[in-house]
Amino acid sequence: MSEVIIAARGVEVRLGGTPVLRDAGLVAAAGEILAVVGENGAGKSTLLRCLAGLHPPLRGRIEVLGGPPVDAAAFWKQIVLVGDEPAWYPGLSVEEHLELARVVHRGGRLTVAEALEVFELGGRANLSPLSLSTGQRQRLSLAMALLRPSRLLLLDEPERGLDAAFRERLAAILNGYARDGGTVVMATHDLRLATATQARLVTLEAAA
Repeated sequence: MSEVIIAARGVEVRLGGTPVLRDAGLVAAAGEILAVVGENGAGKSTLLRCLAGLHPPLRGRIEVLGGPPVDAAAFWKQIVLVGDEPAWYPGLSVEEHLELARVVHRGGRLTVAEALEVFELGGRANLSPLSLSTGQRQRLSLAMALLRPSRLLLLDEPERGLDAAFRERLAAILNGYARDGGTVVMATHDLRLATATQARLVTLEAAA
């Protein structure tokens, strides 16, 4: 049996007294891809933040890599969360952002040159991220996530801003990550992406 990477049961979250998640849960094994789906407001992003240790639930139990998720350096060495667009460093180019990620994480799954090629950013390597289109910045965010070593990817609408052709490439990238033993949990509205990755669907219902 594959190693259990995430086990979440009975997760309840309230924001300002309003229920956002109620009795939510999922189990994910090594090498598995899960797609968390549901209507807007169903709590998909909140669940990912709970799994990342950024939003403690009011009730329920969450274990990630054998223990409770915590916002700590040792935890983040193994976990990558791609959610809201990051704050880009002023004065650093696309290539320099990728180089910085490799230095900070002491190596990576991809070289900078490979990341530029895989994420179709070679022609933008010397530009500032702020000069890129929305889709190009999303590809840079994903490149920085996939470049570094990790065991778990938490992706909040990774398809955001991407054209249909690159969504197909993203599916292949995520499938390769899973074949290497990594686990992916993505909140998505794109059922074609979920199908292309052969993801197991986890459907959230609105708590209110």
